[in-house]
Amino acid sequence: MTSPSFTEALATRPWLLADGATGTNYFQMGLESGDAPEMWNFDHPERVRSLHRRFIEAGADIVLTNSFGGNRHRLKLHNAQGQVREINVAAAQNARAEADAAGRPVYVGGSVGPTGEIMEPVGALSHEEAVKAFAEQAHALKEGGADVIWIETMSSEEELKAAVEGCAEAGLPIVTTMSFDTNGRTMMGITPKAFGALTAALATQPVAIGANCGVGASELVATVLGISEARPDAAVVAKGNCGIPQYVDGHIHYTGTPELMADYARIALDAGAKIIGGCCGTSPEHLAAMRASLEHYSKGERPSVELIEEKLGPVSQLAKGVDTAAAGAARRERRRGN
Repeated sequence: MTSPSFTEALATRPWLLADGATGTNYFQMGLESGDAPEMWNFDHPERVRSLHRRFIEAGADIVLTNSFGGNRHRLKLHNAQGQVREINVAAAQNARAEADAAGRPVYVGGSVGPTGEIMEPVGALSHEEAVKAFAEQAHALKEGGADVIWIETMSSEEELKAAVEGCAEAGLPIVTTMSFDTNGRTMMGITPKAFGALTAALATQPVAIGANCGVGASELVATVLGISEARPDAAVVAKGNCGIPQYVDGHIHYTGTPELMADYARIALDAGAKIIGGCCGTSPEHLAAMRASLEHYSKGERPSVELIEEKLGPVSQLAKGVDTAAAGAARRERRRGN
């Protein structure tokens, strides 16, 4: 029996569970600071495949390839700009092998991160050059077996547009997310509402849009409220960090427990997310708790910022501005009933 395509699954399933962190889990597996994780697709493919496998066993419906920094501009930091095709094909093949062995539909998202360059008119990278770099990477991910191109952690309008235009050349569905910080904006000042308008105007429409990384689960869910309010027609992605990073005994530790991430998964669903996963600090153990929390849960009412803070932690003042009128009305109704 043929499995449904990614877009069919997105249209028919109540939610899809994406995987967790790549880099922070690799550090626990031996990756050294300053090394390119993308080179592990050749040097340690068994470790790459092992992490994919553990996420699938934890319940992931989507695994992202180890190719976040796999464009020519990021790879030149490691003198590997001439290996874009080989690295991305290998990354997709590693994920594809584990997805195909799962015994159920698991989709491979070809991870595409920023170039690390500043685009014109502020910086030197032209739109045309950025489009070429993203297209090069997307074609290689498709060749390796990706089901969908997954553009993530973007911060500028210019780079997001170039990424979608370039990746569209591969002919696969596209998911795109931006990273919003404690000010409720991306590093380049984009708000969730502006992101919604930006994606709605793209010539190639992503099949899902949303937020990843950022500060913590609470801020991420507040951002999802803003995106889903601005784009109620869109499938929304929530891929938040596992709590807040802290420096403990010489390494970064994330504060989120499996219980917190289970709460986050349900609240993200209520906030309007269709694809839910974890970012930095999210282990397979966290993801298993998220899967269990969603399995027998039906989507509830849109959460208030107060509920988000009670269950997940503080939300910054500016991020609170994305709370919706609907959530505010529901809050007033609850207060009248007390």
